[in-house]
Amino acid sequence: MVRVKQFVFSAKSRLRVRRWVLLSGVFLLLLVFLRLGRKEVIGFLGKMLVVRIYELDLPIAVYGRNPLLSEIFRTQEETKPEGADLASDRLGEPKAQNGEGMKQREWKEVDITEQMIKENRRFQEQNMEEPEEISSEESQAIEKVEEITEQPPVREEGSPERSEKKKEVDLENYILYEDLLSEFYTVDPGTRASSTMLNAEKMMGMDMKVNRDTQGPQILIYHTHSQEAFADSKEGDVQTGIVGVGEKLADLLSGQYGYQVLHCTEEFDKKSRDEAYSRALPALQKLLEENPSIQVVIDLHRDEMPEKTKLVTELNGKPTARFMFFNGLSWSKKTGQISYLKNTNLQTNLAFSFQLQVKAKEYFPGLTRKIYLKQYRYNMHLCPKTTLIELGAQNNTVEEAMNACEPLAEILDMVLRGE
Repeated sequence: MVRVKQFVFSAKSRLRVRRWVLLSGVFLLLLVFLRLGRKEVIGFLGKMLVVRIYELDLPIAVYGRNPLLSEIFRTQEETKPEGADLASDRLGEPKAQNGEGMKQREWKEVDITEQMIKENRRFQEQNMEEPEEISSEESQAIEKVEEITEQPPVREEGSPERSEKKKEVDLENYILYEDLLSEFYTVDPGTRASSTMLNAEKMMGMDMKVNRDTQGPQILIYHTHSQEAFADSKEGDVQTGIVGVGEKLADLLSGQYGYQVLHCTEEFDKKSRDEAYSRALPALQKLLEENPSIQVVIDLHRDEMPEKTKLVTELNGKPTARFMFFNGLSWSKKTGQISYLKNTNLQTNLAFSFQLQVKAKEYFPGLTRKIYLKQYRYNMHLCPKTTLIELGAQNNTVEEAMNACEPLAEILDMVLRGE
């Protein structure tokens, strides 16, 4: 019996073989390159690239951005048989055409190197214009324009001095819904926000300017929960609670920024917090009917937090309560859209709070918490530019809450001026 000796290649042997094969391939390619010349080799590789793109059926976006390559591929496209299936066709393979038998696809020879050189020259000839002589008067005019553009932008007449802008919020970073949601929002477990509802570009594109020439109040401030107090508020004295903070905010908006402000101090939760929103609704409807000039509605609250959590930061050397913008979505996870809490102003409500949050991030980083989204309506349907604000919490001091009114008023003014 003849035994056949089996050769077993070790890992090192296989590696050596692969290296020799690779080196041999490189050597052969070098010989071809020297034999044919650089131009012919590049042209051949270019044609193979065209064929491969057709085989893979890549979208036009892969090569459509380059006008030179686009022209090359259009040249190939002109020679392709009508109705050919790019995903299944192969170069030189026959394909049935509408039952008429087998036809061979024809391909036009294209030298990519020559094509690109010609296209580059044509592009330069079309776009390179002879420079025109500029007169001395035109030169002086251009210099004046450059001097003007270098000057800082002129502030709107009557607008106050602004705080220093600390950073720029780039909306390009929040095109994706997930990025926008994680950076700007906290969603209550009882509701859900959709990508159609939250779109950074659309929300920033909405006009929030206030017509300041109207007669009568332009801004309404009220408190659904007027009895909310702070750590050192005096019992029974609403002026040391959230109502007093609302008065401070109203004074700043009117005295410093020139708005006409109506501050409603009616107590809708005097007996009980239950159904305070329902009790506030008819009063708000009456106020808006009597004052059609009102364009902005602010429901000012203070939040409730665990005692160990303190919503405070230092701003301009002063302890300042942090605050949060709030939106109701009229949408529940259990029932979906809440039909009896319809809000035709929802998108504008969301845009208003988003623009306020963006300004807060740019001018006062760390001052605001994320916008909170919850399932009910909270009377925000009565006016397009409506926001609910949770300023501080029960363990903040009155001083901290009062100090927060200054940056809050400035943020409101920036958005309402359309800055």
